[in-house]
Amino acid sequence: MNLDIGIDLGTSSVLIYAKNRGIVLNEPSIIAVKARNGEVIAVGNKAYNILGKNPDTIRTI
Repeated sequence: MNLDIGIDLGTSSVLIYAKNRGIVLNEPSIIAVKARNGEVIAVGNKAYNILGKNPDTIRTI
């Protein structure tokens, strides 16, 4: 099986395109991490939803 994909790592969003399937992922380029140790808490849409509402213990990048 041959799978052709294209990945666009944009500044505001990440797109993944699969041949014969179209866009299979379109999410914001954002990550939420614990400020103390850098542990990843959320990525993409989940991280975007906490943007601006996060406490000082969580950083969104």
